[in-house]
Amino acid sequence: MLRHMPTRVSPLYLAGTWQGAVVARTAPDVVALARQAGLQRGDLLAVVVAPGVGVGLAAGTPAATPAGAPAGTPSGGEESGSLALTIPEPHGIPAVAELEATVRPRWVLWSNATAVTLAAAGVRLAAAWDLVAVHRLVHGGWDADAGRVWAAAHGLDADGVPEDRPLDLFNQDGGDPDEPVRPDGYLRPDWAAGAWAAPGRPDRTGRPDVLDRLDGPNRPDALDRPDRLQTWAALAAEVAGLQQQALTGRQPATVRSESAAELLCAELTVDGLPLDRDVAERIIADAVGPRARTEAELAAGRARRDAEVLRHVPGAAFDLRSPGQVKALLALLGIDVPDTRAGRLRSVADRHPVVDALLAWRKAERIATTYGYTWLDEHVGADGRLRGQWSGSDGAAGRMTATAGLHNLPAELRPAVAAEPGHLLVRADLGQIEPRVLAAVSGDPALRAATADDDLYAPVAAQLGVDRATAKVAVLGAMYGQTTGNGARILPRLEASYPVAMTYLARADAAAREGRDLRTYGGRRVRMSSGGTEAASRARGRYGRNAMVQGAAAELFKVWAATVRARAAGGATIVLCLHDELLLHVPAAQAEATAGVVTAALDEAAGRWAPGSGVRFVVDVSVVERWSDAKG
Repeated sequence: MLRHMPTRVSPLYLAGTWQGAVVARTAPDVVALARQAGLQRGDLLAVVVAPGVGVGLAAGTPAATPAGAPAGTPSGGEESGSLALTIPEPHGIPAVAELEATVRPRWVLWSNATAVTLAAAGVRLAAAWDLVAVHRLVHGGWDADAGRVWAAAHGLDADGVPEDRPLDLFNQDGGDPDEPVRPDGYLRPDWAAGAWAAPGRPDRTGRPDVLDRLDGPNRPDALDRPDRLQTWAALAAEVAGLQQQALTGRQPATVRSESAAELLCAELTVDGLPLDRDVAERIIADAVGPRARTEAELAAGRARRDAEVLRHVPGAAFDLRSPGQVKALLALLGIDVPDTRAGRLRSVADRHPVVDALLAWRKAERIATTYGYTWLDEHVGADGRLRGQWSGSDGAAGRMTATAGLHNLPAELRPAVAAEPGHLLVRADLGQIEPRVLAAVSGDPALRAATADDDLYAPVAAQLGVDRATAKVAVLGAMYGQTTGNGARILPRLEASYPVAMTYLARADAAAREGRDLRTYGGRRVRMSSGGTEAASRARGRYGRNAMVQGAAAELFKVWAATVRARAAGGATIVLCLHDELLLHVPAAQAEATAGVVTAALDEAAGRWAPGSGVRFVVDVSVVERWSDAKG
């Protein structure tokens, strides 16, 4: 477990006081204060950043809540922490950089937004304790604002978390607005919404930009209430301590990797993905035509794309953007399908040329509506980097996610993802990750033995007495809850050959059907609903069995990505995380060495994630100029 610092300090010869806060003015002074407080490598140190205002730091075990008082009630004593500082700009971020370089604490962050701010200023943190990431891991779901995180850590009812809205006759929360914790133990909503970053008392009738109220933001005396920064940091340190006490099983290790993944997400958000804009423009033009200058030209482009499909049914008028009308179009040609998903359409492509035309139309329509010229203009910067907001968890089974379409880039656009001059891309793709993860988390000895093969499905096929394609469908079908088709027909053979793995999935299925929440291998809570029809229950079961595998695979992936981030050198940076795939942008001279690092990092990550499992994980690594040059 991570430790809290035991020593309290108030060395005012290195710092001054201002409005009740200890204010340090230089990076060396901050480092000296931290060392005198006993801060060591890996200790928890909370940091908050208010751009243009300053930085707050806090560490140590917070004072105990007075007996009989609501959770979160301040003690009023001085033993509230072993270190509490405010560092005004322009000294704050350099002080964080100096602490990172010399002490290397584990930084407590309210969320990865702090890491984004620091990364944008050139400060990359090695280790963190991300309060939002921990909250999502332990409690499940997506909602994790500061008020909810605080409430959960203090055992308060989530339904009682107050909303941030102006006070009026019907909204009176009471208490001192300068105190962050209300009398009932909840965080004040204005503080949770950012009032801690304001230099003075927040305006409760409307919220002018805090920077507009600064007079000389680079001077220490611009901080009307500098204690707000260190107080907010101290609250973060308090939550971290409470979260730490609540962890069980494998959760402490998962917290470290999930927090590291949030640091990586901050860097992905800041750095972006290198994109050859000229190539992207050509790809879009080939799919949807030249840029439209007017609404009429946009409509004409849509009509041209539609015509490529509708020419197969002369005289008919169908809206291709309506699944119901597409089904009607196909029925007119004698093709009855229960739905119009791409896989379903591909299965009947030999029935009529309209099906291929419809599939091509969908690809072009997706580019036109989601990845077209507007997308380029909104998300690709002047430096040729595609940027979106990254998060380490989707709020469900725990996969990384991103905005700006970064997690769903069409294959047609991959030629536009290109290394910059003097650089190459190292692309690494985990092989057959889901069944290998299933072998690890279930402990099935027979499936574990199959992972020794480069192609896991070959020994499985031999064991089942079927061809490789059927074996693959059967294994994936078991993880996804398939109940029909070839895979389902040989499910009894799977159950006989790999009983431990199949029982593991069946138990998850049964629990999910009953509406019981699940816990992944690494301890993530996967929330399940309850009730509903029998069909809804079966759907929950399918989701549950898949979430146990997908969630564990996401955990391993993040341990791997974090290990690559820590081990890669010579200017190599991760620029994309896509399900089971990493993409690194590296100086050309470092490309082969980085490829080796990526492979070795998988062995290290697997050993950390599932020590002693005996499961072999494999990765395909290639060095390319463009993403599309990589096989697979």
